[in-house]
Amino acid sequence: MRILIDIGHPGHVHLFKNFAKIMQSKGHEFLFTCRQKEFEIELLEAEGFDYVSFGKKYNSTAGKLFGLLKFDFLEIVQGLRFKPDLFMSHGSPYAAHAAAVLRKPHVSMEDTGNMEQVKLYLPFTKSVLTSTTFHKDLGEKQIRYAGYHELAYLHPNHFTPNDTIYDTLGIAKETKYVILRFVSWNASHDINQYGLTLEEKRELIQYLSSRYKVFISSERQLPEEFSKYQIKIPPEEMHNAMAFAQMFIGEGATMASECAVLGTPAIYINSIVSGTINEQAAYGLLFHFQEGKVVIDTIKELEKIPNLKDVFRERQIKLLADTIDVTAFMIWFVEKFPKSQDIMKNDPEYYFHFR
Repeated sequence: MRILIDIGHPGHVHLFKNFAKIMQSKGHEFLFTCRQKEFEIELLEAEGFDYVSFGKKYNSTAGKLFGLLKFDFLEIVQGLRFKPDLFMSHGSPYAAHAAAVLRKPHVSMEDTGNMEQVKLYLPFTKSVLTSTTFHKDLGEKQIRYAGYHELAYLHPNHFTPNDTIYDTLGIAKETKYVILRFVSWNASHDINQYGLTLEEKRELIQYLSSRYKVFISSERQLPEEFSKYQIKIPPEEMHNAMAFAQMFIGEGATMASECAVLGTPAIYINSIVSGTINEQAAYGLLFHFQEGKVVIDTIKELEKIPNLKDVFRERQIKLLADTIDVTAFMIWFVEKFPKSQDIMKNDPEYYFHFR
């Protein structure tokens, strides 16, 4: 089988990487397409995948409309050249439109529920795979499973944290460190949303830097006063860094969820709410606030817990017991498609075969 996967965010490389590698080992062929956003190309190259970049994304409304036409065309061209049997993506309208033009099926992963985007790809998509925590009904094409995208690459079946990250970070193994994440607020789903103010970031860094080594990951260039904290590691090492961090504080839902899955205490500050975030909060792995006023107080409460990381590892074990190996489920679904679609409709909990 020949599969073309369109990547729209660095996290999508992680979402599909184990799926693609295992499928390649079975003889399937892959091509990835992407735009330049943050670290997509670096991650694709680090994993050794064949890819085609369509250039930079557009941030303005007019630019996004132009980009839709441009990237649709370029995706169709790559489809004609690669001749895929199946298109896949995380909610990519470009992959969905190209699949429709070339009369091939498109299977989408979905976890953000950005309806502006969903409306662009759903009519041209055969199946949409979502978590059971996903809070929206996408109709008869929707297939649910017990898990999150982060479990496609951070499930223990596929990821073991490597403590050589301390050397990469340039710190001793006994050093306690924290990771902060600031987003750019340029995505379409970020319109009218908010997180930490500049003053709250300043106070947060001041408090944390007196107790821990602080590393900041940021989508946009950091202000000069914060630049010395910027994390400088290969992007493929970020999950190792998160696994050994004392805690995570940030505006990015993906990184917060990744830390929850890894058993690292996560404080998520963003007005955007999701079913995944709510469920991980219910396991006590993540704390969600829509503004930053009580973040330092929450950090202080976490600091009172003896053996904090051990406590959270126990919570992680409970979460893993209730969820599946998402990569294993994806492999089965694609290899058996479209029969797998019918199986899931007749037995909605068939996903529990993929622990």
